[in-house]
Amino acid sequence: MEISDVLTETYGRLPALVRAAVDGLSPEQLRRAPAPGANPVGWLVWHLTRVQDHHVADLLDTGQLWATGDWAARFGLSADPDDTGYAHTPDQVAAVAPESPRVLVDYHDAVAERTRGFLAGLRPADLDRVVDEAWDPPVTLGVRLVSIAEDDLQHVGQAAYVRGLLLTGR
Repeated sequence: MEISDVLTETYGRLPALVRAAVDGLSPEQLRRAPAPGANPVGWLVWHLTRVQDHHVADLLDTGQLWATGDWAARFGLSADPDDTGYAHTPDQVAAVAPESPRVLVDYHDAVAERTRGFLAGLRPADLDRVVDEAWDPPVTLGVRLVSIAEDDLQHVGQAAYVRGLLLTGR
């Protein structure tokens, strides 16, 4: 199996997990935190998609999908390309207001499609390319792609858990 196949398989699992986490939830349920200071389903899925959009756009040296089009407005936010949810305060978390589960799925699908295209052409030697020298040791493409996948998989799992809490009334 080629490295691009492994990464495509890993990232390719996310869209179905995103759909399962948000399917059938109302906009209010998407914004409901299970406890004070906890993150709601809508924020978790928005955040994991923003991280992938932000980081893959950087790897491609192109603009983020978030900042091109009407995605931000559909979440009640501005199109700030630096806003990925890192270090959000409770008020900032609460401000993420997806208009529906569909907008979460559509935004994620658009980002996932671009990511699939990027991954399709990767070769093993590409993974050693340094993409961020701000860290010690510098971050390679391989490490960055694993980091994005790890973050996204954790957050989609959290979203599924919070969904379960919502639907069981806990």
